[in-house]
Amino acid sequence: MQILEQRFLRGPNVHADSPCLLSVVDLQDLYGISSKDIPGFNDALLAALPTLAGGPPTGQRGGFAQRLREGTYLGRVIEQVTLDLQAQAASGAAAPPVYGRTRPVVGQPGRFRIVCAYQVEKLVQPAFELALDLVTALGRGEGFDLAPRLDELRRIAARHAIGTSTAAVLAAAHERGIPTFRITEDANLFLLGWGAKQKRLQATITGDTSFIAVKVASDKQLTKTLLREAGVPVPEGAVVSTVDEAQRVAARMKAPVTLKPLDGNQGKGVTVDCRDAEQVARAFAFAREYGRRIIVERHVEGRDYRVLVAAGRVAAAAMRRPAHVVGDGIASIRELVERENADPARGAGHATILTTISLDDHAADMLRKQGFDFDSVLPCGVAAELRGNANLSTGGTAEDVTELLPESTRLLCVRAAAKIGLDVAGVDIVCRDIALPLDAQRGAVIEVNAAPGIRMHQYPSSGAPRDAGDAIVQGLMGDSDGRIPTIAVTGTNGKTTTTLLIGHAVRMAGKVAGVTTTEGVFIDGKQVAKGDCTGYWSARSVLASPEVEVAVLETARGGILKRGLAFDRCDVSVVTNIAADHLGLDGVDTVEDLAQVKAVVAGAASRAVVLNAEDALCVAMARRTKPEAEIVYFSMDAENPVLLQHLEDGGRGVYLQDNALVVADGTLHQQLLRVESMPVAFGGRARFNIANSLAAAAALMASGFSNLQIATGLSTFVSNGRTNPLRTNVFDIRGVTVIVDYAHNPAAYRAMAEMARALLPGQLVGIVTAPGDRRDQDLREVGRVCGERFDELVVYESQSRGRAVGEAVDLILEGAREAAGLSDTLHRVIEVGEAIRHGLALCQPGDVLVFACGSSLQVFVDALRVNDPDSADLVAAQV
Repeated sequence: MQILEQRFLRGPNVHADSPCLLSVVDLQDLYGISSKDIPGFNDALLAALPTLAGGPPTGQRGGFAQRLREGTYLGRVIEQVTLDLQAQAASGAAAPPVYGRTRPVVGQPGRFRIVCAYQVEKLVQPAFELALDLVTALGRGEGFDLAPRLDELRRIAARHAIGTSTAAVLAAAHERGIPTFRITEDANLFLLGWGAKQKRLQATITGDTSFIAVKVASDKQLTKTLLREAGVPVPEGAVVSTVDEAQRVAARMKAPVTLKPLDGNQGKGVTVDCRDAEQVARAFAFAREYGRRIIVERHVEGRDYRVLVAAGRVAAAAMRRPAHVVGDGIASIRELVERENADPARGAGHATILTTISLDDHAADMLRKQGFDFDSVLPCGVAAELRGNANLSTGGTAEDVTELLPESTRLLCVRAAAKIGLDVAGVDIVCRDIALPLDAQRGAVIEVNAAPGIRMHQYPSSGAPRDAGDAIVQGLMGDSDGRIPTIAVTGTNGKTTTTLLIGHAVRMAGKVAGVTTTEGVFIDGKQVAKGDCTGYWSARSVLASPEVEVAVLETARGGILKRGLAFDRCDVSVVTNIAADHLGLDGVDTVEDLAQVKAVVAGAASRAVVLNAEDALCVAMARRTKPEAEIVYFSMDAENPVLLQHLEDGGRGVYLQDNALVVADGTLHQQLLRVESMPVAFGGRARFNIANSLAAAAALMASGFSNLQIATGLSTFVSNGRTNPLRTNVFDIRGVTVIVDYAHNPAAYRAMAEMARALLPGQLVGIVTAPGDRRDQDLREVGRVCGERFDELVVYESQSRGRAVGEAVDLILEGAREAAGLSDTLHRVIEVGEAIRHGLALCQPGDVLVFACGSSLQVFVDALRVNDPDSADLVAAQV
């Protein structure tokens, strides 16, 4: 078996609303063979992956095993194995991916499209490759050593796993409907929200966390100085650099002391209750493993508590107990630790609820103080502590005590966090009883931590769990869902102009618009990227731009199929029309298939969906929209029955009547502006741009813009070589009216010819082409449409895309001859520059020439410059 193609569909797509990996696989010699027909295959597969037995279709044990016994094709088996491998590798994931879909590629026997959902992008691809290798080997009756490959998957999953604290904050954000982006797969750095409402997060460090505050918190002596200044009780002590200094400070205090690194974290290098010079020396050596300067401070008697402060209030509190084991009178301490570490809740680092307990020199020292060693057998019920600190990161456990905190302690913790300057802080307290005020028991704040872990609050070993993640999100985002108004525009023709009209109106209304089109990415009217920017990454760049207040995103077929949408949902979707284009590519073989792709955008809208009432495929999308999304129709025909019924039912719409744009809500019909006042309409001749303006007006209305704001935007947008290149750009070349446009499919050529014919009484000359990856019948249809409508037709080669040079030209000419007959009005000129010059040579003053499907206006300028440099300079000055 062979993987022919793979792509990550990172957002909502034609297969699912969640991220998926799409793979095209050739089963080769295993094509047509069912799982039940391969001797020993099912038993070998279930022996290798016993967890498969409980998979779909029933969701109970025997589910997929039953399907295997009944017989299923191997593409489906690869799909299920991929999902199962991901679940095993990332066993700590709250909800492993379960969605999968396998379908044959039409017209290509043996090839299948396999779609598998994923949570960790870096994991799913190697999981799929492993699934393919495993199924291939077993399908051929060969052995397969799964264990080392599965271990590698687990390492990948661990390397890219989201930390428990980060995951808790993200879960809270998702619960509030706040969109999130992982900025990089190699770090727990996330973006919460979009545009001007975005915030950044790494673990529990937020974009609002002060860098200076973090530096202060990392210096424990400076922290104590500031806390003492704020009236917060702290243990007295000093910073030392040598063991002799440490022993002198300890002797001077005449009390048990605690030693820890000055800038340590997570309880590393901490030793408590040191009572003589020898213990101080060992503690100093241990602390020096984690820092050069060491704090020696009075040991505060009592229990260890952590209070989480977020946005000026106490969110949770927990009593932490150091890593320990409890004897049963049989097992040694070493065996008890092994038993404790076997708990699935424990693991390395912060990816699990608890951390494994280490049997190291520090643990041995702790046990020695208690009269034990690793091989001691503890009496039943007797506990032995293995750490001097109670951090979860060193194996400790936690019990929730939030409700026990007196008001004085709450205020003290809030004051401590504020004094250090942290928006999120972990305040460490040692006292005998947290339910009593600290000053009544000589309790003290021993540290204030930046980036505090919240595992202990989310998943305490006992007591009520606290949603610390939600407290952090509340402090960071307030009541905002982090979303900016987002309008997504799709369709076959008119997307770019409609998008630019909306973006221009948004800017005229005083908002910073982020716009993506086939020409580039624009932020507040300034181009920040060039090229076809109608896909996932361009949309994401706009949504991640901190200055953007409204996003207007042209969303093309290719981007949806290649990467999915860059957003989980938008406010308003626009579908301009559906016409034959790009058929025969990526499994899109019919206009109905194309409509399914565009419907992904319609289905993503949560506020409103703008649809073309004159397009049956657009109208049909109304059934697939979210229940809460309003349907808004636009129509060039004021008597369109779909529009009329919609308005009668109380819906809203925008339509053309008596050369004016009218907005209506069923009871009130208001003239928005007249067609003559819109430069883009070219005096009413560019009817396709009137339709685009109706779509834009409907989208703006649905987004909450006023009629005055909409009219202002539409009446001030000029479509020319600067504002909207290759979209109805009109030039005068020595009396010949030249229209340069990106028309490249039959529907676009019909509209362009209609407009051009209406401009002047002279003859109409077309210079046309279409990309070579279109089907033969589509290229012939381009020829038929153009042959019927142009008086002179020049056909040139644009992009061969797998065809021999000139083959697409000949197919277009073949269609043109069917419409125009054998005529000397049809011209075959392969090179684009020669085609432009030949077309102009066919024109007289008063004629109209359409140059279509050009890659850029510069192509037209360069072609002109050969024979007419003055005209070339005039055109260049307008672009």
